[in-house]
Amino acid sequence: MKQLPLEYYTELEEIQAVDFVIVELVLYLHTHPDDLEAVKQYNEYVKLSKGLKKEFEKKYGALTSFGYSYARYPFDYKEAPWPWQV
Repeated sequence: MKQLPLEYYTELEEIQAVDFVIVELVLYLHTHPDDLEAVKQYNEYVKLSKGLKKEFEKKYGALTSFGYSYARYPFDYKEAPWPWQV
């Protein structure tokens, strides 16, 4: 497996933390759908997550496959490590 810079791990951890907040907000909103502040917070974190993932993929390659991420040339999705392997 190729060596990755420390920033790879810190940026991936930040994405995971933001996505965890999104999951928690979704669970809350299932029982509190009229909480406007929670909906606003959810949308802020979704926007943040998308931006972090876009920047991460520019630097390190795709986080996912199956049409969720653009491919680089040469196609490098087969190259390890994948985000779930670190």
